[in-house]
Amino acid sequence: MAAAAAALLLIGIGIALTNLPVGAALVVAALLVAGLGLAYVGRRFRSWGYLERVEDLLVRRGVMFERLSVVPYGRMQTVEVTAGPLERSLGLATVQLHTASAASDARIPGLDRATAADLRDRLVGRGEATAEGL
Repeated sequence: MAAAAAALLLIGIGIALTNLPVGAALVVAALLVAGLGLAYVGRRFRSWGYLERVEDLLVRRGVMFERLSVVPYGRMQTVEVTAGPLERSLGLATVQLHTASAASDARIPGLDRATAADLRDRLVGRGEATAEGL
């Protein structure tokens, strides 16, 4: 979305130098696309959520099609905290859960780094406590 808005904006400015009405229309279209993109990003950010329960972790995500993953603590194999360059610059991190199931895609993005580390430690502790009986 951002690339499309930037491209429309640059094209609109270039055309505005020679043909003002067409260029102005393209600039307005670019601003509209950018606004819609920002609204979508905000909605997508708000769609993520998690809930720690006694025996499992619930992870919710999805804008149009909501998906709810239930990950039992005893099934977790590894819990990773990752942060790419953009996340690091904003002080954010993502908690990624790995289970034996290939279909499991439980990740929780957009947490601040301290919260992500605390969540990782709690999940590992609960996973070890639950898996002791196996």
